[in-house]
Amino acid sequence: MLTVLGELVVDLIPDPTADAGPEGTAPRLVARPGGNALNVAVAAGRLGHPVHLLARFGTGPLAGNLRRHAELSGVDLSRSVDSQDPVSLAVVGLAADGSADYGFHVLGAADWQWTDDELAAAWPPGSQALHVGSISSWTAPGCDAIAGLAERLHADGTALVSVDPNIRVALAEGFGNTADEVRARLDRLLVVADVVKVSAEDLAWLEPGATDLDEVAQRWADRGPGVALLTDGGAPLRVARRGRPLLQVQPPSVTIADTVGAGDSLAAGFLTGLLEDGVTTRAALDALDDERLERIAADASLVAALCCTRVGADPPTRAELDAARG
Repeated sequence: MLTVLGELVVDLIPDPTADAGPEGTAPRLVARPGGNALNVAVAAGRLGHPVHLLARFGTGPLAGNLRRHAELSGVDLSRSVDSQDPVSLAVVGLAADGSADYGFHVLGAADWQWTDDELAAAWPPGSQALHVGSISSWTAPGCDAIAGLAERLHADGTALVSVDPNIRVALAEGFGNTADEVRARLDRLLVVADVVKVSAEDLAWLEPGATDLDEVAQRWADRGPGVALLTDGGAPLRVARRGRPLLQVQPPSVTIADTVGAGDSLAAGFLTGLLEDGVTTRAALDALDDERLERIAADASLVAALCCTRVGADPPTRAELDAARG
């Protein structure tokens, strides 16, 4: 069983089929469920894997849409928390190549308010992996409770810990955060991570000036995780492990609608692939041979690629993944 912990965000995505009114000042936006944790959990659920989502469901007319979106994908919400704080919103801008830019409306939102007591009560017994990341993992006050849970799981060895920084610069350098605080909070998580997924876009902020991505991927693996995944759009996925040769997996070529949710889908594909292959402990992860690891990474890349062919965070089902394998 996989457990995903983090934020729920309503993504307001431009509708390319609609005009912006006579003056061009009224673009039509479509509200789609999103957020790192929700996207990862939904992607895992659609792949048919048992998954719990630990989320704080806020108030507002779109809260029910987020809940229904998760339920339709088979995500277990029984350990989530109802909150009187508002739901997070993101206004998405899309470039010509489908890459996304985000404007956030998240002040006081439910996602950042986790407490130690909430997480102690919410953790589902028997879960074999925890995925955390993005805004909730490095935003106070809840980030301390999230890090505390990751540290406890790492110390007792009962679950793999997966971390995705998923930096959003507007929030990492504002919204009560400073760059130094965010980096320190991420360092606390990375120390106890078994799997780390980081993007070249993240690295542009985390390590300005770093250009040799092969070297960076290997260096991140040397920090302690069992596997470090470095994504770079349509370029090869770098898969690094300490003391092992760097693996590169070429993502399939697809027609891109947008890239929203692609990294989250890749993380879900990779984690479910590990668990379904019997890799449920750090010892098993360290013992995983390169051939099996490369196969799991290739499947994860295909999951992400299929998500990119559709608007918004809309990952594939298991049947769609199987069909795409050919």
